[in-house]
Amino acid sequence: MSSTLEKMTSEDLIKMEEKYGAHNYHPLPVVLAKGDGVHVWDVEGKQYYDFLSAYSAVNQGHCHPHIVGALKKQAETLTLTSRAFYNDTLGPFEKFVTELFGFDKVLAMNSGAEAVETAIKICRKYAYEKKNIPENQAKIIVCDGNFHGRTTTIISFSNDETARKNFGPYTPGFVSIPYNDTEALEKALKEENVAGFLVEPIQGEAGVFVPDEGYLTKARELCKENGVLFMADEVQTGIARTGELLAVDHENVKPDIIILGKAISGGVYPVSAVLADDEVMNVIKPGQHGSTFGGNPLAAKVAIAALEVIKDEKLAENAQYLGEIFRREMNRIIDKTGLVTKVRGKGMLNAVLINDSPDSSTAWDICMALKENGLIAKPTHGNIIRFAPPLVMTEDQLMDCVSIIEKTLTEFKK
Repeated sequence: MSSTLEKMTSEDLIKMEEKYGAHNYHPLPVVLAKGDGVHVWDVEGKQYYDFLSAYSAVNQGHCHPHIVGALKKQAETLTLTSRAFYNDTLGPFEKFVTELFGFDKVLAMNSGAEAVETAIKICRKYAYEKKNIPENQAKIIVCDGNFHGRTTTIISFSNDETARKNFGPYTPGFVSIPYNDTEALEKALKEENVAGFLVEPIQGEAGVFVPDEGYLTKARELCKENGVLFMADEVQTGIARTGELLAVDHENVKPDIIILGKAISGGVYPVSAVLADDEVMNVIKPGQHGSTFGGNPLAAKVAIAALEVIKDEKLAENAQYLGEIFRREMNRIIDKTGLVTKVRGKGMLNAVLINDSPDSSTAWDICMALKENGLIAKPTHGNIIRFAPPLVMTEDQLMDCVSIIEKTLTEFKK
């Protein structure tokens, strides 16, 4: 079988996925076979700069030796016990991660969507047992344009029709308000039986919408005044991506619940986590929530290693530094071309707005041209291209990428 795969071309492999796989994604037509640091290679051996980082899961770079080393060592020792028994890695992980982020407790899961579902369950249970909200009446405030995953509950409060349509009936209990609007939040908090506010510190999937400075601080204050749990979904924005360990750290905001995923494992293994203090987390009792793989020994070791890399290699500081350079360079390019109207972002989570309608293929066509020039990125919401390379990138590599982007935009013909 391996010899057959070695001879297969990118075209062969794309056709194989088309035939045997569900069509729930529309990938850029590049078939990747190897990754190292900021680079990936396709099956034909062509090298690319990765400017998506697996939706910010690979902040530490592809196949980081420290993380892969932890994976290999633990994989040869013990991989899974389930939570029916204790294991010798989960406790050290829990101590490490709670001390790093400043919370009393952590509940480990696998995917980002699972972590969001976990936070929702904790929030509701807290509302019924600690705030005396009548059972089944709790409301959670969310924001228009949100992306928290694709489970049935989560799509119930999405306003992305592609993710939502024909998947109902939908889960009730959510109130949606405009993002970056504290007046709307203040009004919604006055409704009866509000248990929590779930928000992305920056809306990544919606096109890297960065809220006004002070938005998170004010939202936190309003939640506290109204006895409502403030829940920050940092699955994409966390783990140094925006220039701080967490995006909420830019405003020194401490949420009641933090939701983490993606880069908490460096993209090496699925790990997610929900952090909260004892008063909130202790509402969860044995048998009330769990996962066979959640908190497994492999995940625990990989996550510790991934977080050590963030700290030891000062990746938050690098993201902050390179992000400022990147936006400055993009603005310089924007001044020279009518193809891009704006760049926005924080740290190394950025997006450019293409001067065409969301229904056009222009952003996709630009990404295809970037691919030909050795850089891979992906559009979001039609006319927005998200740029989020691994945080191990050097300034020289970044400037090389800027040159590729400039060349591509300058030569591009609609």
